Amino acid sequence: MSGSGSGPVVAIVNPTAGMGRGGFPGRDRAEQLAAFAAGRGATVEIIVTLGAGHAHELALMAAAHGASTIIACGGDGTVNEVASALAFRNVTLAVIPAGSGNGLARDLGIPLDAKAAFDTAVSGTDRLIDGGELDGRLFFNVAGIGLDAQVAQRFAHMRGTGGGLWRYVRAAAHEARRFEPQAMTLRVAERVWSIRPLILAFANTRQYGNGALIAPRAAPDDGALDLVVVGSRSVWSVARGVPALFSGRLADQPGVTMEQVTGVDVESPHPLLCHVDGEPHQAGTTVSVHVRPGALRVRVPGRVSL
Repeated sequence: MSGSGSGPVVAIVNPTAGMGRGGFPGRDRAEQLAAFAAGRGATVEIIVTLGAGHAHELALMAAAHGASTIIACGGDGTVNEVASALAFRNVTLAVIPAGSGNGLARDLGIPLDAKAAFDTAVSGTDRLIDGGELDGRLFFNVAGIGLDAQVAQRFAHMRGTGGGLWRYVRAAAHEARRFEPQAMTLRVAERVWSIRPLILAFANTRQYGNGALIAPRAAPDDGALDLVVVGSRSVWSVARGVPALFSGRLADQPGVTMEQVTGVDVESPHPLLCHVDGEPHQAGTTVSVHVRPGALRVRVPGRVSL
């Protein structure tokens, strides 16, 4: 196995992520992972999470006990929990996508098929990527304020009500009808910018997940975040803009601006609801966002050239 060391390999499995997406049902994840390992002759310690936050605790313990690679088997929330624990450590994150969006995995080219993802986890190569930090919380894919944060909050409350993608579509449709943009002030370098956005996104990678390209030019290792501001618009305009989101042409839409930044301060008269890699986070009236260059080592497809 290529990677950051020769210590143990630990797999942290979220048994409920994605409602059994991709023929990898939650109740069987640990058993299938054990079968994959046996088939490759690999020794992998498999631990199943018990609830929110548990993956982070398990990853911290595994890293402290010398693990060289920690596999996160779950959705974007599980991946964020494990990645946040491994940031700035000489430990590699591997991912077996099992969520609804799988944004980071998709953007890094990690297979969505569980067996192929496991093969990448044990024989891929390591890539150092940036992270971002919003209100003290690390993210590695996309964070944001506005409609996407409202959708993330509703989606979290809808868990257990059907397939992940369609659950997200229902959440988005519901929130788009009732969303009221909030006045904000941005401070970017020497500029002060007053906005009332539909979406204010901070992207380390290109997509939310499922191919929705919020920041088509973003790269996870360029030492910057892509700031995306989507101005307020009608529900009808939101619906008309969806094809542009999936085709990578969002920047061509009226009222959309994108630029690279290393830090942003956001202020509002009211507390700001945010999301961090799709997980809702209630912040105060001021939020600081910064890039964290070279924060995380991730296992991706490909072999090291000798």
